[in-house]
Amino acid sequence: MIIEANNLTKTYKNKIALNDISFSLEEPKIYGLLGRNGAGKTTFMQVLAGLLLPTNGSVLVNGQTPFDNQKITESICLIKEGDNFKKDLKVKNVLTIASMFYPTWDNQLAFQLIDEFSLDLNVKVKTLSKGMESALGIIVGLASKAPITMFDEPYIGLDASARNRFYEVLVEQYQEHKRTIIFSTHLIDEVSLLFEEVLIFEGGKLIVKDDTDELRESCFSVSGPVAKVEAYIANKKVVNKQEFAGMLTATVLNANKQAAREQGFDVEGVPIQKLMIYLTSKQGGGVK
Repeated sequence: MIIEANNLTKTYKNKIALNDISFSLEEPKIYGLLGRNGAGKTTFMQVLAGLLLPTNGSVLVNGQTPFDNQKITESICLIKEGDNFKKDLKVKNVLTIASMFYPTWDNQLAFQLIDEFSLDLNVKVKTLSKGMESALGIIVGLASKAPITMFDEPYIGLDASARNRFYEVLVEQYQEHKRTIIFSTHLIDEVSLLFEEVLIFEGGKLIVKDDTDELRESCFSVSGPVAKVEAYIANKKVVNKQEFAGMLTATVLNANKQAAREQGFDVEGVPIQKLMIYLTSKQGGGVK
């Protein structure tokens, strides 16, 4: 399914959550949607899921707006950090309702995961621990097999073992049945290897949209004597600089790693999480 954001703006009173952003997601991939708190990630996902109307501009799915459009929304599953389900529903009721809404629902997978995460079908959502409620959200998101599946910090309360199993099942299911998965998380180092493309939001703007492998290749740190490094970075996009004892380490974006090595610099790759921090830092970050 093709997702298009066209001059998308969303405001709440005097706060701009999304600020005139335009981009498209045309291929089924696992997308990492990254940024600081308040960057606009959750608002974008809610607009895409048809839960909010834009203030200006639009989000289109296969050329149609998702708001008040069941044909589109039954193809979109958004699992939020919490409050995904009515508290008085039993777990089995949640699964039944989801199976009726999503045409692509996989009942066998749902019950397999219910067993793996040790969820009791007969307990009410309000009695679940935070971790178990997160597990239920993950199960619905995976079993929906919705062509657009979004996870917004979906695993609050889950331990490392449960999160790892979630990642494994997500990859297994994605390989079996390609779909667009949009994953927003602050635990970037845990999941960055899953991302095929990365989008970074800051202040309601989209500041990076790039293939993950290309981003890893074109973003790196160079270290060397201050004067030599300053000369190298003079006409490059610099996202961070650190100087110590006559040596300078600079992180550059959209540069040639092999060329930097050939010039004699110490070159190191930059993890996606660190790049996001550099680009969105309020203390001297951002592209220069």
